[in-house]
Amino acid sequence: MGILVGFAPWIVYWVLVGNAPFKAAVLVALGIAIIGLVIGRIKKAPGLTFEIGAVATFSVLAVLTFVLDQAFMEQWMQPLSNAGIFLVALAGALTGKPFVREFAAAGRSDEVIKSDLFKRITSLLTWIWVAAFAGMTVSSAIPPTVQGDSTILDTKTPLSFLCYWVIPFTLMGLAALASRIVPDKMTISDDVVRETSFVAYTEAAIDELYYLAQEHANREVGAGKEAYDVKVGGMGIALTGDESRKSWPSTYRVRDRRR
Repeated sequence: MGILVGFAPWIVYWVLVGNAPFKAAVLVALGIAIIGLVIGRIKKAPGLTFEIGAVATFSVLAVLTFVLDQAFMEQWMQPLSNAGIFLVALAGALTGKPFVREFAAAGRSDEVIKSDLFKRITSLLTWIWVAAFAGMTVSSAIPPTVQGDSTILDTKTPLSFLCYWVIPFTLMGLAALASRIVPDKMTISDDVVRETSFVAYTEAAIDELYYLAQEHANREVGAGKEAYDVKVGGMGIALTGDESRKSWPSTYRVRDRRR
């Protein structure tokens, strides 16, 4: 649900922009973006980078609606909004804060969030969305560039309604489908050796380390599964500020839980 909330200002804007005055569409979207950001701050929710970007984008668009003429807005407001979400998503990906990862991290354990698989999936999905937003931007910029009189209100000229609406939102729908399919395709096979780490006191004996490694691995694999072939690394790393405990590397495999 987090990502849907993050998209809320954009979805509202895209629905209203073709059916309401530009000022109304932009101001409503900006209001929702601000409310979403405030609620996120209060609840300390993830995804604030994306929400801050939405507020910034719709603030700029709001200013433009008051200084530009109607003809320009009918031609370029849709490409500008698509460019806005593209730049927000791209900036997050390039700065190490992919928006999909921020939203997907909600309610998940630190072990999952820090895992290489989680990082790979969320990074790939973010770039899929970035590509979709880039395609939406390019497509919606074609009508006003090729045909000077094209507008988002034109439903009779194929170039207008295809490039302003059909192609961009088809790309968005495909990105949404990819977000559903990709995680399942990238799930770790049970036969793969998984790497993790656990914390134990420095003076812990070897049997205690293996017991803690087993318990930690079982918590990671989830219901219906169990860890086996658990191995503990030979060198623990002292925790910063707490030399009485160390972080120990370990590996394990997964199988169905035996009854």
